[in-house]
Amino acid sequence: MSIRNELLTDILSATVNSGAGGLVNRITVEQASDLSGVLDSTKEYFIDGVVDMGSQAIEVPVGGLNLSGYNFDTSKLISSAAAYTMFTSPVGGSGNILGKDYAIEVTGAGSQVYDVKSSTGAQAFEFARINYNNCSSLGEITGYRQGLESGTGRFGGAPELTLSGSWAGGYFIDTSIVRFLTDGAYSLFKAGTGFTMASRFRSNMNLDLPASASFFDFAPVNFINPSTLQIEGAIVTRDGLFNATDANISPNIGETNLVCNWTGNNGMPNTFEGGTITNTAEIATNIVTQNVAVDLNGTFAAGDLQHFDSPANGRLRHLGSTPRYFSVYFDFVLDGKDNDNYEIFLMKIDSLANVTVEYQQVRTINNLQGGRDVGYFSGVADVILNKNDLVFWQVANLLDADNCTLEIGSQWRVKAR
Repeated sequence: MSIRNELLTDILSATVNSGAGGLVNRITVEQASDLSGVLDSTKEYFIDGVVDMGSQAIEVPVGGLNLSGYNFDTSKLISSAAAYTMFTSPVGGSGNILGKDYAIEVTGAGSQVYDVKSSTGAQAFEFARINYNNCSSLGEITGYRQGLESGTGRFGGAPELTLSGSWAGGYFIDTSIVRFLTDGAYSLFKAGTGFTMASRFRSNMNLDLPASASFFDFAPVNFINPSTLQIEGAIVTRDGLFNATDANISPNIGETNLVCNWTGNNGMPNTFEGGTITNTAEIATNIVTQNVAVDLNGTFAAGDLQHFDSPANGRLRHLGSTPRYFSVYFDFVLDGKDNDNYEIFLMKIDSLANVTVEYQQVRTINNLQGGRDVGYFSGVADVILNKNDLVFWQVANLLDADNCTLEIGSQWRVKAR
């Protein structure tokens, strides 16, 4: 046999032994039976066309499952069977679920795409360029470490996904679109039994909701750490219309909750970390000793508190861990002894009870006509506030011990930089 013939024989033999396309680790899926039984976690299952699963489930093995296709128009897993679940777990749970470039259509009454549980809590489900078309429900995923969607779509149906159990990681939905959903009282994402997430749930989805559906149904208790429910750059409409005051977008949690960080969104609220203190009644500040600062007195109303509270009159406390960089805007009118010099101090007490002066400003009381002699204090001070750091104002008379009074309407505000 010639060298050329020997080479051709070797190539043909390798092709036959390695399967379609000469890929050793790929199994071609052309019918439901190709995804039956105990699947091989070391292989990639390639969906070659539209595969009708009928009533046959796909059990995700403990070692994981890897699925791929040509694209979400050519490669599809479909079923119209009633009361059907497409992906299930064996006793003891499943491993990673990885998928790319196909579509799923589970359209039967009472049917769902997933009912899977992580075997150890260390698994991930990650999907790229996957469409869910007219699905009755996406079902439930329990106790996975993390989830990732990139380039996914939800079109038609009621594609509610329930997250259950304890998640050590997070879930990131990036570049995803939702359109033409069936109306109903459901949410795209929903907290299930015992759901907690230690890291972030993040999304920038572009979605149009029908009349009664919600974006997500979470509560603050579902997130362990501050600022980890992150909705950033999302576009949300209902029947094509923007309404950021629509409470049913997220019925059980809002942008002011400590666990929320919603920024740059169109059609839903955004989070603005900070708060405002306004003087609503005048109470004299008693200056005991010249050049010694005391707390600036008044009856202070706190408002628009987001990730802050007011544990005492005239004080604001940062409850979150991020952001840390803030600006304090203030506009005070101080009634005092004419021609006296008063100095105001922005004070900080940190979580270790250390007291620092963050900013100070001196103004002279103007000798005005009538009985009103006032000084005007205004400006911006930049501060770093960690969790449980507290800020407030003090005042001192630099010339003598004459008292002063902060006028009604004087105000200061903490705002994230």
